[in-house]
Amino acid sequence: MLETAIVGGGLCGIALARSLRQRGGSFALFEARHRLGGRVLSARSRTGLALDLGPTWFWPDTQPLLTGLIAELGLSDFAQHDDGTVLHLKEADKSPEPISGPPLHQGARRLSGGMTRLIEALVRDLPPSSIHTGHELMRVIDCGTHVRLVFATSTESVAIEAKRAVLALPPRLLIDHVGFRPELDDATFEAMRSTETWMAAQAKVVIAYDQARWRDKGLSGNAFASHEQAVVGEIFDACDEGGDRAALGGFLAFAPALRETFAVGLPMLMDSQMVQLFGAELDGGEQHYQDWATERFTCSALDRTTPRGEHSEIASPMLRRPLWDGRLHLGGAETASPAAGYLEGAINAARRIERAIARAADAPVGARAGVALDEGLTGNEASLAWFAAWVAAQRDAAFDDYRQRLNRSLATQQREQLTQLAVLGAIEQVFAAALQVLDALTFDMRNVAVERGRSALMPEIQKPFRDVMQSLLDDAIAFNRTSCALSNFPFEHRPPKDYVQTILRDIAAAWQEFSLAANHLLLAKADAVRQPSGVSS
Repeated sequence: MLETAIVGGGLCGIALARSLRQRGGSFALFEARHRLGGRVLSARSRTGLALDLGPTWFWPDTQPLLTGLIAELGLSDFAQHDDGTVLHLKEADKSPEPISGPPLHQGARRLSGGMTRLIEALVRDLPPSSIHTGHELMRVIDCGTHVRLVFATSTESVAIEAKRAVLALPPRLLIDHVGFRPELDDATFEAMRSTETWMAAQAKVVIAYDQARWRDKGLSGNAFASHEQAVVGEIFDACDEGGDRAALGGFLAFAPALRETFAVGLPMLMDSQMVQLFGAELDGGEQHYQDWATERFTCSALDRTTPRGEHSEIASPMLRRPLWDGRLHLGGAETASPAAGYLEGAINAARRIERAIARAADAPVGARAGVALDEGLTGNEASLAWFAAWVAAQRDAAFDDYRQRLNRSLATQQREQLTQLAVLGAIEQVFAAALQVLDALTFDMRNVAVERGRSALMPEIQKPFRDVMQSLLDDAIAFNRTSCALSNFPFEHRPPKDYVQTILRDIAAAWQEFSLAANHLLLAKADAVRQPSGVSS
């Protein structure tokens, strides 16, 4: 029996498979398409230029996981070309106007040879026998001690059994295509249904040219078309790193239904708009077009039919919870926090699931609370490390407490301050438990300095709470957005900034109270060391 079945051959699934391969566990990767990469897709022009029809950029300043992986794999990258004038086409029958401002792509970089180089480099580390394309997942069944997955291929139905399954797919696709036995709980289903598939209803064109004539005119290749008849709404320079092989890329302004209506004439319309923006010499370029809304393994029915909402980089925490006692995990870029929907989010999700599998399989655990211990640490370092690990492990417990408090408030028909009171109650519970844990831990206080009434251990005691406090608030807000129960409470469903600031002030007050209590506890431990334990006669 497999240890792990990974469903979805996009970046998340492939990155997770590579990590499991490095750990030595048994796994198999299943993909419905007959290619790997998911939304990562690069075409080749006649001159060999890589044309990214899916994700194109990464941002080193804000995407450390992706940037680190690219460096680890030894892939070459280059800065997105932004030099020159940006154009804006406001009216269909007028000439474009130049606009000024900071660089549009804010430090974005591209991979030499296209983003599929990333997929190819990851796949090289996987045994071919572990990869199964053309396998469409139909059902997932919890068998109590393992899961059974049923796939449809072009010729037959295939059943696979594994200790655990990872569904590295956009959540809405699971609703469209996959049956679960037993059915998933309502909160998880709501979160899946409410989670947009990033860029799923979009279309992209990249047009190759014999040379980058716009650069010769002092133009950056960046342009916007905002009039009602605009075909391509946002355009960018898609040349190679030296500019020798030329191309422009763009995102279609037409909605999916309109793209279908004008399908026959769309190539001519896109060509005409490039000519209108950059000149007649761009007539007749080599077009490569991808409409993701027509891909059934990318775009769900909801993504095609519902307007695109405000994108949140923090996914609902319900999508990050192991299901069926850890036998089922939801993955993919849309489940990440932060960077949901992006390539960074796909790697974030893979890392999260890898950690969960490692904990379940073979992570060494301490005697208390199942917290992993580093045997190389001793004394106060060991106690502080244990405490930090304990605090980090409270993230899920705090969110569970938040949900329970929220549900109790709704059940008693409370109508005001629902999120505020539930978040504050949950974080206060964490602080109260932390004081009990601190009291039980052993510290050698003999050489611990006290300055102005503050123990020198306090910075290390406080440090691990920062992520837990922020993640609880982020998770609460993300959960509220997908909660049908809160849809009749707009102030709670999408908390405005001033309400969030009020909650932050409550957390800060509770944090200060905890810090004073923790410091008092440490000072009491120090006093107990300095005082004699008894008097002999």
